Amino acid sequence: MAREKIKIRKIDNATARQVTFSKRRRGLFKKAEELAILCDAEVGLIVFSATGKLFDFSTSSMKEIIDRYNVHSKNLTTVDVPSLDLQLENGSITILSNQVAEATRQLRNMRGEDLHGLTLQELQELEKTLETGLSRVMQKKGEQIMEQISDLRKKGVQLMEENTKLRYQVAEMSKMGKQVVFDPENAFHEDGQSSESVTNVTHCGNPYENDDTSDTCLKLGLSCSGWK
Repeated sequence: MAREKIKIRKIDNATARQVTFSKRRRGLFKKAEELAILCDAEVGLIVFSATGKLFDFSTSSMKEIIDRYNVHSKNLTTVDVPSLDLQLENGSITILSNQVAEATRQLRNMRGEDLHGLTLQELQELEKTLETGLSRVMQKKGEQIMEQISDLRKKGVQLMEENTKLRYQVAEMSKMGKQVVFDPENAFHEDGQSSESVTNVTHCGNPYENDDTSDTCLKLGLSCSGWK
């Protein structure tokens, strides 16, 4: 017949509680000793009874075990608790994340989005901000337009100056062309003689002959004076 499982709860009877404590304590110490022997473990066990009496078991010096426990606990605390620099860095990241979220929200509001959660005063402030921003945009736009107009005027003046220079050059070339026009009175024939030096064919009388029997001669640049 199987033993009935005892429900784990405080034993009300003081005598029964003390008897149970003595039995369980001896069994606990026995199991601790077996654990140390079988597994080569370092075990330290401390028990205080309900009356405040101390019972302990250790495989070595209890003080050495407690010191080792304290050192191990400090190492665990150092690992688990983040350093001050890490805490500050995490705090900075949190602050920056909040700032980014707020800036994103304001940008969406300026675009006319997510306005359902804003109060009347917040909407008025948003409207004022948009009007100020629009005024600055229009002012900047006007400045850029005036700069472009000024640049176009400068380019127009430069083009007019270049056009004036070109007209002057064309006029000079036209004057030079008029001076090279053909002049029949001063033009030269192909044989290099001037037309003025060529006279009409005249009858040059020989001093020894009559005019009617004289030979026809062509005088080039000379008067018809006869032959000597």
